[in-house]
Amino acid sequence: MFQQILISTTAVFSLTSTSYAFNLPSLSLQNNQRTTHLSSYQYRTHTQHTKFQLSSSANSIEEDDNIISSAVASDRAPCFDNGVCATFPDDEEDESVSLDKSTDKEQVIAKVNGDSISSSESSTQYTGEAIDRLGSMTGPTVWSEFGRLSAENPSIANLGQGFPDWLPPPFAVESLVSATIDSTKSPHQYTRTAGHPKLVTQLARRYTQHLHPNGKECIDPMNEVAVTVGASQALYLSLQTLVKPGDEVILFEPFFDLYVNQIKLAGGTPVFVPLTFVPYNSEIVNGNSNGNGGEEEVTGGTWILEPEKLEEKISSKTRAIILNSPHNPTGKVFTLSEMQMIADNVIKAGPQCVVISDEVYKYIVHSPPKDDEHMEKTKSCPGHVHFASLPNMWERTITVSSAGKTFSATGWQVGWCIAPSHLISPIHQLLPYVQFCASTVIQEALARSLPLADEPYEGYTSYYEYLNEKYRRKRDLLSSALKDAGFAIPDYDETCGGGFFIFARITPELKKALPAYRLEEPFSSNPAAPGGTARLDWALCQWMAEEKGVLCIPSSPFFSRERALEGASDEFIRVAFCKTDETIEKAALALKSLRNDIAEDEEEDTVVNKDEEVLVAAGGSM
Repeated sequence: MFQQILISTTAVFSLTSTSYAFNLPSLSLQNNQRTTHLSSYQYRTHTQHTKFQLSSSANSIEEDDNIISSAVASDRAPCFDNGVCATFPDDEEDESVSLDKSTDKEQVIAKVNGDSISSSESSTQYTGEAIDRLGSMTGPTVWSEFGRLSAENPSIANLGQGFPDWLPPPFAVESLVSATIDSTKSPHQYTRTAGHPKLVTQLARRYTQHLHPNGKECIDPMNEVAVTVGASQALYLSLQTLVKPGDEVILFEPFFDLYVNQIKLAGGTPVFVPLTFVPYNSEIVNGNSNGNGGEEEVTGGTWILEPEKLEEKISSKTRAIILNSPHNPTGKVFTLSEMQMIADNVIKAGPQCVVISDEVYKYIVHSPPKDDEHMEKTKSCPGHVHFASLPNMWERTITVSSAGKTFSATGWQVGWCIAPSHLISPIHQLLPYVQFCASTVIQEALARSLPLADEPYEGYTSYYEYLNEKYRRKRDLLSSALKDAGFAIPDYDETCGGGFFIFARITPELKKALPAYRLEEPFSSNPAAPGGTARLDWALCQWMAEEKGVLCIPSSPFFSRERALEGASDEFIRVAFCKTDETIEKAALALKSLRNDIAEDEEEDTVVNKDEEVLVAAGGSM
């Protein structure tokens, strides 16, 4: 029934700019100069605005269903590339509107509009302050690039983007359905801008338990909670209300790539504090410890925060520190001692310094710390320390979270900020000018779901316990496949882990299996990669997607451009296990072919070595 409604409806989306893109693989691009027909989607460019129109007939239901399925497999978000979508085929270009990824965005816009202004004139006269602050960061991204690869091969095993490919728990779906049809509550109209009263009351109750377990203080639902459209908007509003031009915001590197541009949009300067990767060992294999013919074994390891690296970046200019634990992309769970170190530096920086604590993965701590003090601090949310619960940090912290990761419902797009009123009040002030309110229906559904999640579920004491066990099993399933393929991964008996990503390390064997031409022109040139150069991590992921049928994400977009170009990200890729067992098993089969390539390379090396030995014995040379 849903398909019939969708297919019989004409959907029109308007944008007020010609710099746009949607990763929908079946499109028809039209302007005055050219028409490229790609199935039933029509893409129309006009001088002042753009319309995307979905049209179909009664005979095209099956075709459109295939298109929609293909689109779902690709990047869910728009990709604002160089005036046109990077997913469009390059072989249908003409000179009137170049789709070359290196083409300057303003030149493309000018050509589409029929203008003859120069790029510099367009940049200064026709773009706003926000776009100017982003600068070169408005081009193609890792998400548009790998979304394209996914769309081109719908059968690919997609372990890229961090969204679950299964339904939310039944009680959440039932809450959504009941909220939708509840005529007495009328949740189909506007609600309170700062948050639906029923939801903020639930959140205040829960965070009182998390942050003030002694019961002496209670979080005020109306003055210390703000509901937003997802956690991304909560981060955006937090930065907009805190940061002025010249302020510095500290990021722990690697970091979720969204943070950098949000800091720039607020006028701030990102300051990078690198986490240190500590391998489990550096034993010598295939040789003696004295180095005669030996090679260093590449192992998994642990990411740690070294005190001196944070201390040297803290200053009176530090307006905020963004803390993400559990951490995307590494899966790191910051220890209690590391968090206390951060708290000490917040005090050291001065009264202006605030922590934005991004805790969207807090209910997914699949390998909790074994430290007794840490676990004692996390009774209300096993394994996770809420930074605002540390001594003197409630007044200095904006806690950000959302429902998407916890309830496997990333499309619900309800997030929130929890903080004292002096930090929440500016967010309340800004909210009406960003959107009137987050979806009332979804907020009502979430308010109904939260207490149900605390009840016994599927044989576990709560839904949260079930969720952790589910991800623990999926983590182990993917870990086994990655190890068999030749990657070095964390040992979760030694390393704490949370979220649903594995930051896998590329071994020399895997590097050798990668065809050498993949690191050479033209393959090494990619405008979506940091500095326009696809290094080892990117080349391996692209090769795996195009040739092996499994999609992972390179690590370089999670590092600063400078460190990525120095090679800090070369050895790692990010792999998601928030996927069905069928998807992970499919990926495991694809990854096996990597092991076959390694075995073939080793066999060739053995043959070459034997040939060399024969020649040397015969007095010849190679």
